[in-house]
Amino acid sequence: MERPVTEPSAPGVQDIATLRQRYREGKAVLMAELGGENASARGMRRALRQLARLTDQTLRTLWYRAGFKTTYALLAVGGYGRGELFPYSDVDVLVLMPDGMKPEDDEILRGRLETFIGACWDVGLEIGSAVRTTQDCLTEAAKDVTVQTSLLECRLIRGNKALFDRLVRQLQEAMDPRAFFVAKSLEMRQRHNKFENTPYALEPNCKESPGGLRDLQIILWVAKAAGYGRSWDELARKGLATPLEARQIKANEAMLSLIRARLHLLAKRREDRLVFDLQTAVAESFGFRAHTPPVEVPTGDGPNHAPTPPSAKGVRRASELLMRRYYWAAKAVTQLNQILMLNIRERLNSEAMMIDRLRPINERFFDKGGTLEIARDDLYESQPHAILETFLLYQTTVGIKALSARTLRALYNARPIMNAAFRADPVNRATFLAILKQPEGITHAMRLMNETSVLGRYLWVFRHIVGQMQHDLFHVYTVDQHILMVLRNVRRFFIPEHSHEYPFCSQLAAGWDKPWILYIAALFHDIAKGRGGDHSELGAQDVRVFCRQHGIPREDTQLIEFLVAEHLAMSRIAQKADLSDPDVIGAFARRVGNERYLTALYLLTVADIRGTSPKVWNTWKGKLLEDLYRYTLRALGGRAPDPDAVVEARKREALTLLALHALPHKAHEKLWATLDVSYFMRHQADEIAWHTRVLTRALAQQATQSRAVPAALAVPGSPESTPRAEKCIVRARVSPEADGLQVMVYASDQSDLFARICGYFDESDFNILDARVHTTRDGHAMDTFQVVAPTLSEHYRELIGMVENDLAQAIDRKGPLPLPSKGRLSRRVKSFPVAPRVDLRPDDKAQRWLLSVSASDRNGLLYCISRVLAEHHVSVELAKISTLGERVEDTFLISGPQLQVNKRQIEIETELLKALES
Repeated sequence: MERPVTEPSAPGVQDIATLRQRYREGKAVLMAELGGENASARGMRRALRQLARLTDQTLRTLWYRAGFKTTYALLAVGGYGRGELFPYSDVDVLVLMPDGMKPEDDEILRGRLETFIGACWDVGLEIGSAVRTTQDCLTEAAKDVTVQTSLLECRLIRGNKALFDRLVRQLQEAMDPRAFFVAKSLEMRQRHNKFENTPYALEPNCKESPGGLRDLQIILWVAKAAGYGRSWDELARKGLATPLEARQIKANEAMLSLIRARLHLLAKRREDRLVFDLQTAVAESFGFRAHTPPVEVPTGDGPNHAPTPPSAKGVRRASELLMRRYYWAAKAVTQLNQILMLNIRERLNSEAMMIDRLRPINERFFDKGGTLEIARDDLYESQPHAILETFLLYQTTVGIKALSARTLRALYNARPIMNAAFRADPVNRATFLAILKQPEGITHAMRLMNETSVLGRYLWVFRHIVGQMQHDLFHVYTVDQHILMVLRNVRRFFIPEHSHEYPFCSQLAAGWDKPWILYIAALFHDIAKGRGGDHSELGAQDVRVFCRQHGIPREDTQLIEFLVAEHLAMSRIAQKADLSDPDVIGAFARRVGNERYLTALYLLTVADIRGTSPKVWNTWKGKLLEDLYRYTLRALGGRAPDPDAVVEARKREALTLLALHALPHKAHEKLWATLDVSYFMRHQADEIAWHTRVLTRALAQQATQSRAVPAALAVPGSPESTPRAEKCIVRARVSPEADGLQVMVYASDQSDLFARICGYFDESDFNILDARVHTTRDGHAMDTFQVVAPTLSEHYRELIGMVENDLAQAIDRKGPLPLPSKGRLSRRVKSFPVAPRVDLRPDDKAQRWLLSVSASDRNGLLYCISRVLAEHHVSVELAKISTLGERVEDTFLISGPQLQVNKRQIEIETELLKALES
């Protein structure tokens, strides 16, 4: 608790307008100082202190104007109590009264309080106020640790000094440092959970996120409560922090504080999040500019030494440079918070005679109450091999759950030891490989190695992607966090307790002999992100060097290199290619070569997609990947897809399913006579049976209603011998193999049918995942859509009825296609727009055309695309809809006479680009 400033003489009475003008002018000067490109850490702290002093002076004047007696005291509490005030932070004050007094019992006091608080707002102070007696403060502090923390930093602004001193003394007497430490530790854990326990969020809160300013404040709070010190220098003098740690803390605190101050200035309000909208502006306020940086060889840790590899496109955004600095600062704060909090806990426990017993593990390490403790402080300097041994023991020693404060501090100070010679040491290479080959603990060990900077120090190429953002709106993690998430996903395939998550992956993993091959591939699959060129190829080169240096056998090296080089291939083919085409499957089978390579690539692909964002993976993508795996496995086994055999097999299976639904014998024949091989190749037996069952009944009902010619009297081959749809038929069901609905449309074919269907789904807030379009021999469209809606799980019955009725009406409605609505862009898309791309080229057989589209996602986008195609009488035969975060990557198989004319092709591409940009 800070001592009060000397009470000044009573200021002269000033009117509110004059006070407001003076406060605004003084604040404007300080804000200009904070916003300058050359603002230093020292200048920033001075400006924040001066802003607090300016506020103090204004409050003193308003307190005097309100006519308060010396009986009361005005206290600054919370962040304002620390004597530093950010530009738009709340001004938290406490009006302290002697015990026994109540504002509700004193009309004069109540009036003065209302006058004072109203005047504060009139002047421009965003004040947060409380009125309490000393006993009230003690009672509330005992009940609520937040109130206790706020009062811990209280200081006197004006009024009764004796009353203030009494409160400070009584708060100290009531303080239980150990209980306070436990409460604040639990509070910190809950706060970290709220932010997913990572400092690497794409829009971090520089105050509350892990590694933010709050993590530093909590150290000082618990230290003050225990009487260990009020500043970083004091903590260093008392042995709780080293001089190096104190310097690192002050440097990173200044960086985070300046970022927070700039956020307030640019947002013109209290804004502590580095949101996408402000990242570029904040970066430019620091002097960052988009440029092509040289490859630096880092010489130390921390934000000032973060390596800066060139980006894939040769230019790094200003916001990317800022966020990299932020992540390195947040990572350092996370490490230092852990070290100092553990030190404070150990000292509190020793004072309470609660000392953990040391159990020897070997001559270098002890088990200290479940934490791994080094035998002496200079262990890593004298025996560098012990650095990686730390993590191997962390994995393999039963009962070890964490590293002790002493060990963490020694690792922090041992960073310069991990140089090129350390990386080339055969013992260290063997230890690192042993960590990857352990039967358990790999994920936790690698994450701990990254948190302590050991992973990037040992695996130098990994160091370049620590804290690197990915501006593709697809990944929600930085590159290093994504890699560790993919490693974790692969690891879970091999853990029986997680087999319920992805049973097929767990089944394949159970028969896999060398899990460490997949772990290495996961570590390297994106390790070359941001260097320029193809990161898959560069990563394959990196992993080849790694395997050679670590003595990995040639056969295993080839598989690992293949996985890194081809880690994007399987997802791209599954989501964009026509899996019913035997040529597609055959080409992919030749690419993977054998079942072992296919299985490894499948497991890595599933883990990779799941590790990008919680929103990207869905069961439909899982089904596409599994279908591709099974088709390719069949082809690798010498059973190349035979269209005729596949069709006959699916027909037989569909007939078996139809028999279970009591469909009359041969009732399917009329419909099937209108369907060609491509229909049966693109649909599974269950879908064929469903289509046949619902269409046969619906068409029979329509025929009865229209008094059609009886089938028995119809002449084979005549129009009456095939089913005709008088009206559009729409049927929907809950998808049996994926999330969402399957919707089948059967209607007379028309050039704008696909566009009308897309328009309905967009208007109704459905997302289309897949579309298979088929034209029957008698001129009907039989289209199948896979769609999802937010309310499906709770209201699927109502949704099915709504879709079947409303979509049929939308299709039967004649007239021109409505103009597309102006889809609202998300905040992320506005900050990181995707340059629209259209690629139109003939397929391998030169019979149809492949249209690939990439753009920022928005409502109505698919309708815009389909509308352009409909206007040019282009038919859509297959649509692969892939949404990657806020980016869409859609592929269409299309046909039409317009595509044979170069001039028309250019017109279509131009109009599509215009539609994507609008």
